Amino acid sequence: MDITKFVNLSIGRWRSQRSAHHLAFQHFEEILSTIDIINLAADDPAVIELCKSYDIDPVMASNAFRMSWEGESDWDEDENLKGTTVLVPIPDPNDASKGKLLRDRGYAETMPAVGIYQIDSEGTFILSTEYDRASAEEKIWFANPNLRFRVSLIKTSDGKGVTTASFSSEIRSLS
Repeated sequence: MDITKFVNLSIGRWRSQRSAHHLAFQHFEEILSTIDIINLAADDPAVIELCKSYDIDPVMASNAFRMSWEGESDWDEDENLKGTTVLVPIPDPNDASKGKLLRDRGYAETMPAVGIYQIDSEGTFILSTEYDRASAEEKIWFANPNLRFRVSLIKTSDGKGVTTASFSSEIRSLS
């Protein structure tokens, strides 16, 4: 699998159920959300702006997309979890299974971020991102075209401790 196939499989509306273990707080959280993933054109102003902010020629971008989510957590029932981010894969010109992933909003910290991705021989997308105060590792794989799984770890900035571990099952909405 390459980044084009992975992104194309991901396009659509997903219903997500995530279980998160916040180890620092000794707390278990359940999050239900809807995730929308849509293609963005290579000449979309958000794609061009994000590439330029990292001094990357927008021509290098492949299969840019926008991910939006809205959900609720059982930890803070008054909090409405909601957001959107632009993601721009920049494949490695020498290896189609690797590259960079530019984001205008990170996962572990809400700031622009660049992650390093690889897609292993079994089709698992693995993303590692370093932030100012933490690092994140995510793995996403498809059980079939309408069911995917995601595992995420948030680690301390030195990479030695895990602060949060989560597992998500995501089902594509077919209606």
